[in-house]
Amino acid sequence: MLAAFIRYIEEKKLFIPHQKILLAVSGGIDSMVLLHLFEKSGFSYGVAHCNFQLRGEDSEKDEELVRKHVLVHGVPSFFIKFDTREFSRIHGISIEMAARRLRYEYFERVRRENKFDLIATAHHQDDLAETFFLNLSRKTGIKGLTGIKERSHNIIRPLLFAGRNDIEAYARDNYIEYREDYTNNELVYQRNFIRHKIIPLFNELNPAFGNNFAETVNNLRAAEKVYNYTIDNERNRVLEENSDRVSLNISALLASPFPGIVLYEILSDYNFNPALTEQVFKGLRSEPGKKYYSRTHLLVKDREELFLTPLQEEEDQIFYIEEGDMELFVPYDLSIEKISDTNFKIIRDPSVACLDYSKLDFPLLIRKWQPGDYFQPLGMKGFKKLSDYFIDEKIPLHKKEEIWILCCGPKIVWIMGYRIDERFKVTPGTKQVLKIEIRNSDTSH
Repeated sequence: MLAAFIRYIEEKKLFIPHQKILLAVSGGIDSMVLLHLFEKSGFSYGVAHCNFQLRGEDSEKDEELVRKHVLVHGVPSFFIKFDTREFSRIHGISIEMAARRLRYEYFERVRRENKFDLIATAHHQDDLAETFFLNLSRKTGIKGLTGIKERSHNIIRPLLFAGRNDIEAYARDNYIEYREDYTNNELVYQRNFIRHKIIPLFNELNPAFGNNFAETVNNLRAAEKVYNYTIDNERNRVLEENSDRVSLNISALLASPFPGIVLYEILSDYNFNPALTEQVFKGLRSEPGKKYYSRTHLLVKDREELFLTPLQEEEDQIFYIEEGDMELFVPYDLSIEKISDTNFKIIRDPSVACLDYSKLDFPLLIRKWQPGDYFQPLGMKGFKKLSDYFIDEKIPLHKKEEIWILCCGPKIVWIMGYRIDERFKVTPGTKQVLKIEIRNSDTSH
């Protein structure tokens, strides 16, 4: 495996021998094998470890193992502890997203401050397949199907040539000590379900699945280059970028042989998800003035153009509920539960929203209400402006300014703490319910 490891680095031109590589080492089998391969190869490297303090004593033992190993080998090493739950709460993101953000920001800081050339992570062939199926299940484009790249910016992945079986065999043959993360076996996590349930079926169908899959991804990446070349030409024809805003010419976009795809690729650069991009596309011929929000940008439809401007952090904060999230801490303390129970009884409480799961496209968006917003109040056939609804409900001005709304694309799902939209209510035909509750709240009337 050592020879294959060195050959892969050379073939993919991941780095040259004199460069310094910072290894992301968690203490798990993959990263400990990566560390061992670097030790045997003679490359110049250092080690960085993050303790996310999410698994109690197990997190401490992971760190202890890595510390012991680097002490014996005398390599440059960097350790940090994160209060990941608190970071998640403050920034209104999932624990998984918080850990990812903390991890990569820390690695980049260590790389830059200590003059490492690149960061190496221990992603391998099975991770590539897991990411493929995970993206496929969530709806994706060609980028999502090509999955993890062997190199992106300052990050390299020199184990992508190897499968999990290869890594386990190498660890066994070389008596490599590592720590097992018990959460890797919990099927409640989507990636673990794919790892333990889906991929074994493909391996059973064809023992050469791993290698064949890697070749298929290579073919997709070749196709992606052709795709990107075409999209770049269309982007240059449609898009105009200035220092303060970006505009898309609607007529030029609609003249494209594949306007929906072009719009998707342009808006994805501004953090618009596929469901929201589809809503924008459907509204291209609508009246001007319609607004759409991503987590970073506001899109406004004018008569002939779509205008994109960055959100101002303090005035236009946006928060997201990703599929699978179980809680969110800003702007409210929310508990989120997906319920599959045909006998579910709706909770009549304005601080609780019971929604038909099948009618939702993720991620859901939470933002402040805006003049001109409208919704279909639960129990009503027609639509009503939020400003009129607030007047009817006799909501005082200071309360109005504090109100947040939950949206699915441009549609309002719930005036949080007040009333849900008729279009998303639970009906006798509902099979799954998304229950969102504002905990410890005085927001409701």
